[in-house]
Amino acid sequence: MNDEDFWALIEDARRRSDDPDRRLDLLRDQLVSRTPAEIIGFWTCLDRARAKVDTWEMWSAAELICDGWCSDDSFWYFQFWVVGLGRAVLTKVAAEPDALAEIPEVRRLADIPLSEWDDGDVPEWECLDYVAAEAFDAVTGETDGLEAALVAAGIDMSCSPEPTGEAWEVRDKAEAERRLPRLSAMFPLEGEAA
Repeated sequence: MNDEDFWALIEDARRRSDDPDRRLDLLRDQLVSRTPAEIIGFWTCLDRARAKVDTWEMWSAAELICDGWCSDDSFWYFQFWVVGLGRAVLTKVAAEPDALAEIPEVRRLADIPLSEWDDGDVPEWECLDYVAAEAFDAVTGETDGLEAALVAAGIDMSCSPEPTGEAWEVRDKAEAERRLPRLSAMFPLEGEAA
């Protein structure tokens, strides 16, 4: 599976449903009709796409959106959420994380206090991380087969953020306004340092 095939699957599922669980079902249905090698290809394309937004700047953007709280796990799942927004969005925000301010899903969150977010509002898509493994196991009948296949192929299986770029303090108001001006205006943090 190449990047074009990968993005066709992601974007087809997105066109067919707004519901993340339904989109996962659609992806899983597509993947279980593929060969194990194609499922490995899907995983490698997914990991490559996710890595494009594994940056300190993106982590700071996620922290702003999530009211200053973004753990390793929540940033990891945020990355999959960004991938799920589609290729054009991922490409745009990977180049300029502050462009998240233009994304309708993010703009909607700015109008809802964090205390009123329900589970569907949280910008994360944890289950996208597992869909290839589930499909691989279903196709091969193995448990944890994808991980073993990746190890056998010499492919490192990423499982947590390893951000690139420069870490900085998102609660430093001046720095946040300089680096992420639109998101800082949309999601001002309480108790920001001057």
